[in-house]
Amino acid sequence: MTYHTDFFALAEQLITAGRFIDSKGWVPATSGNFSARLPNGTIAITVSGKHKGCLQQDDIMLIDADAIPLDGKTPSAETELHTALYKRYPDVHAILHPHSMTATLASRLFKTEVILQDYELLKALPGIKTHDTCISIPIFANDQNIPRLAAQVDNYIDQHGDILAYIIAGHGLYTWGHSVQHALRYLEALDFLLLCELHLHGVKL
Repeated sequence: MTYHTDFFALAEQLITAGRFIDSKGWVPATSGNFSARLPNGTIAITVSGKHKGCLQQDDIMLIDADAIPLDGKTPSAETELHTALYKRYPDVHAILHPHSMTATLASRLFKTEVILQDYELLKALPGIKTHDTCISIPIFANDQNIPRLAAQVDNYIDQHGDILAYIIAGHGLYTWGHSVQHALRYLEALDFLLLCELHLHGVKL
């Protein structure tokens, strides 16, 4: 298959993001998955079963907007969670999903949602201009039926309005942005804020 130059540029950005995320200890073993949307609507996404801190260009593949592989490789089992978010948010062009300890423990402690309020670092997130802000990070039960889980996320957004991220219980965090760099910034801010909440509730890491 012949890839467009846009694919190679985004693949390099995902590889770089993977190294940074791995340096934080957020993608142990082969956990996590990352993606970025090309201008033509196709999606570059990590191949299943690859260590995200050691990604090579061949570990990034191409799918269409309906999660169908375009190059014969096998994408992450959670690919439809990515495509569902891209369909809902036309301005989103990157999605990052690590398995950090902070998100995993937060899901055990808070059960249904994490409330983040009155933190200066909230201003690192899109559309937030003041610390005097309250946002909810919903937590969804883990489910091996990915289309059903994607539908639950969609239904939640339909009922509660747009969200900036969500957590899968016992699993990890999903967040997204206009670019890989933006999504990485949001991820770093959210992990710090989740860590603050864990410490406030007596969790020692």
